Amino acid sequence: MLFATPKGVRACNNRCPHEGYPLSEGTLDSECRLTCNWHNWKFDLENGANLYGGDRLRTYPVTLRDDDVWVDVSDPPAAQRQAEALAHLRDAFADKEYDRIARDLVRLKQAGGALTDALAAAILWSHDRLEFGWTHAYAGAADWLALAEEAGTDSEGALVAVLEAMTHIAEDSLREPEFGYGEASLPYDEDAFLAAVEMQDEAGALARLRGGLDRGLGFADFEPALSRATLAHYTDFGHLLIYVVKCGRLIERLGRRVERPLLLALVRGLVYAAREDLIPEFRAYAKALASFGASPARPLDRGALSKAGIGPALDLVAAAGASPPLELYATLLGVNAQRLLNFDLAFDNRNDKPVADNASWLDVTHGITFANAVRLQCSKFPALWPAGLLQLACHAGRNLGFTDPKQDPARWQVSNADGFFETEIAALFDHGIEEEIVAVHRVKTLLAAREEWRSGAAGEDAPRLLAAVNRYLHEPIKGRHPRRTARQAMAFVAREG
Repeated sequence: MLFATPKGVRACNNRCPHEGYPLSEGTLDSECRLTCNWHNWKFDLENGANLYGGDRLRTYPVTLRDDDVWVDVSDPPAAQRQAEALAHLRDAFADKEYDRIARDLVRLKQAGGALTDALAAAILWSHDRLEFGWTHAYAGAADWLALAEEAGTDSEGALVAVLEAMTHIAEDSLREPEFGYGEASLPYDEDAFLAAVEMQDEAGALARLRGGLDRGLGFADFEPALSRATLAHYTDFGHLLIYVVKCGRLIERLGRRVERPLLLALVRGLVYAAREDLIPEFRAYAKALASFGASPARPLDRGALSKAGIGPALDLVAAAGASPPLELYATLLGVNAQRLLNFDLAFDNRNDKPVADNASWLDVTHGITFANAVRLQCSKFPALWPAGLLQLACHAGRNLGFTDPKQDPARWQVSNADGFFETEIAALFDHGIEEEIVAVHRVKTLLAAREEWRSGAAGEDAPRLLAAVNRYLHEPIKGRHPRRTARQAMAFVAREG
């Protein structure tokens, strides 16, 4: 589109980059500012800058030759277009503008860039804005990236996957300041690193990590210590062990450019993670770990475990500790699947109970996602099996109180596992869930269940696992609890006096 401005003839794309309305119907002022009258977006026709705060407008060089106007519509070099797309993408990411992130991802792809470059950039832009380290956003990014590969790098599905991953990362770092990791470096020593984590010494743990990175060590070198550290306590309901798995997968797919930022954020998360085995509810964990496998091998009583709270569940697993670990694992996975299948929706809907009774679908899905991480990491590092299995018992025992045994499992049975996973994974690409934290649990749980089913680790409990995930995916989830939150706040503050 050509405009005769006080500064001369100017050319631009006729379509507003916001929603595509014709700029020929816009308004041009004496300062060479063009306004799209649909939503009041304003552009500087001199350079295409958006004066409203959104996408830039593409402008074109204009040359006057006698009475003719020549417009150069050729594309700049690919490298320049990719750099510009990433720069514009960073602006959209900083404001978590979903539609604009999508458009800039397409522009990057059209310029010959890779969507994985954008995801790697998002990690670099965000890792030092996570005050307490890793969140579900990075873990979800690993799963979305796997789905992008399955969909095909040039597919619409790949665009959706990277868009979802980047938007969640943007949410978790939105308008946060930088939280530096320091510059100190000490020689990497696994025991010294683990001691720093145990003491919740962030500076010391990061210095040991940085010393290893500076020597050229990579994720595989740190993985044994990271796995040990995550299972040294019943930590943050198992999140950190899941994060170790996802960290390795992100580095494998995105390369060493993301290794340092991901590991720095992961170690920070380890240091700040809550240690639930130190609270009364799980205090029996240490005793169970000390006695694990001391008795002669005997099978784990599945019936008793299915009815056991935290303490009895720990005792049952510790007493059966001499049994083959994968047999114990299959039973524990099955019981955790049963907890998911029997989740009592009343817990997600009630608003007249204390904070201790707050529970949702997301709480019980951790029994599946954590189980997946336990099998993977304890198979790599067998000395960790006792801790991993007992922490699965903690999940099973805790979640017993959130179940309704009157649930009808027949309603949720899956007759065709391959078809089930194909259908439900396809649905992820148009999930329609507003809250990132809810959406990412759906992705993580479905992929963890598929991995356990494919591995055969669920054994005879595979049908129960599929039924549990099926129910979780198709029952309602309450995203916000205004009345519950208000009542609990009133009760809490009343006790402060």
